Amino acid sequence: MELKLTHAFRQAAGLGIIAGMRTFSAPAVISHVYSRHPERSLKKSPFQFIQTIGTSKVFKVLAAGELVGDKLPFAPKRTNAGGLIGRFAAGALCGATVYKADNKKPIIGGLIGGTAAIASAFGCMFLRIGLGKKTGIPDPVIGAIEDVIVISAATALAKDL
Repeated sequence: MELKLTHAFRQAAGLGIIAGMRTFSAPAVISHVYSRHPERSLKKSPFQFIQTIGTSKVFKVLAAGELVGDKLPFAPKRTNAGGLIGRFAAGALCGATVYKADNKKPIIGGLIGGTAAIASAFGCMFLRIGLGKKTGIPDPVIGAIEDVIVISAATALAKDL
């Protein structure tokens, strides 16, 4: 039996992974793309707000703030309850939106995106801690490398939406 991953599945999972690394980067990507290239299937749906320029600007400001805030010594752990809830919500929102845009069931996309965000949050946390211990590279530097990965992955996903 061959497992075929649909385009919407790859998008939902990819955006969820990004949300697990940086909560607001994934919503910033989809709101940017859909505000400039609206999808008919999102009109008159709960996801219509994603397609506005205002929403796009808000998510971009939040994403930029998160890139800076992540490096501060008092930044909370991404695996704290609040952080996980936010990451799950961002991944779920993005996954549900791309599934709805593809005329698929948003609940499935939401579960995929949210689950990917939680897995990514823990995976990237352990990777970041391990790299710091193994290499001695300061955490803010590893965080900046993670930012480059997030921005690169987000750019690639945006081109594929």
